[in-house]
Amino acid sequence: MTENTQKDKSVKHRSVLLKEVIENLKIKDNDIFVDATLGNAGHTKAILESGVTNLTIIGIDADKVAIERSRDLLEPWETNNQIFLEETYFDSLEKILEKKGLNHIDKILFDLGFRSDQVDDAKRGFSFLNEGPLDMSFQSSVNESDRENKLTASEVINEWQEDSIADIIYGFGEEQFSRRIARKIIEVREEKQLAAKVDKTLSGKIETTTELAEIIKSAVPIFYRNRKTHPATKTFQALRITVNSELERFKTALADAYEKLSPTGRIAVISFHSLEDRIVKRFFKEKAKAGEVKLITKKPITPSKEEISENPRSRSSKLRIIEKI
Repeated sequence: MTENTQKDKSVKHRSVLLKEVIENLKIKDNDIFVDATLGNAGHTKAILESGVTNLTIIGIDADKVAIERSRDLLEPWETNNQIFLEETYFDSLEKILEKKGLNHIDKILFDLGFRSDQVDDAKRGFSFLNEGPLDMSFQSSVNESDRENKLTASEVINEWQEDSIADIIYGFGEEQFSRRIARKIIEVREEKQLAAKVDKTLSGKIETTTELAEIIKSAVPIFYRNRKTHPATKTFQALRITVNSELERFKTALADAYEKLSPTGRIAVISFHSLEDRIVKRFFKEKAKAGEVKLITKKPITPSKEEISENPRSRSSKLRIIEKI
């Protein structure tokens, strides 16, 4: 999800491609279903409302807030279903299944967007429109010492070398001005460090999301500052991906999900940018070429004009689904 406009930011979180996910996952009574990116449990709730019963549901989310909200939301269905919620990253799937004594799964959903309420909460550090700390961990709802992954955006921005910063902005943000942005970050950082030597009350660091956004804006050409998309969008995406090791975790989780998938089981993935979609597309095509899966979606399912109108954050989403043979 991007933060292109104030309109996007103000939209209440809605589960993307909800109808399409329900129709194509084809969850049946007694299935073991994994919602690998539980969020506010929109997809899982809709599945339960569809009338299927006696499900074993495993909901995974690294965000403590999401787990707590979802637990309350899903409580009415616990009588007729087994519902387990796990506060961790989704690359822990294999360990979770082992802990639950499960040797297979029937259906799994990855929704790789992140929630509007995460962006709206300035304390989480995801937003360049609201001032907050440079955090960006999906586990920023818990103390840093208790997190599985302790890396923050602040550490990247204030401690990493220029080339390393430039590389992630280009590699994970596909930002054409990555070198200019990284250079400017280092310049401002060095200025702050010098000022802190004179005035001991200063931190000597780039501290907030809005401060970083202004640095990025000042680094790029004028024409780039005045586009509809905020010039900090791609850099913030790159930092979020880096802090949470998103792509590496997803590759691991996708491979593990496939290994645990039962015959006729399905994997559905909703991606939001080209880096994610490339991983999904390549993995699914390789398995199809080997004759191991059937491509349920030869081309990705994208949101309707009506959904985009009602929920602008859905506009870049793509749904791909396979069925194991």
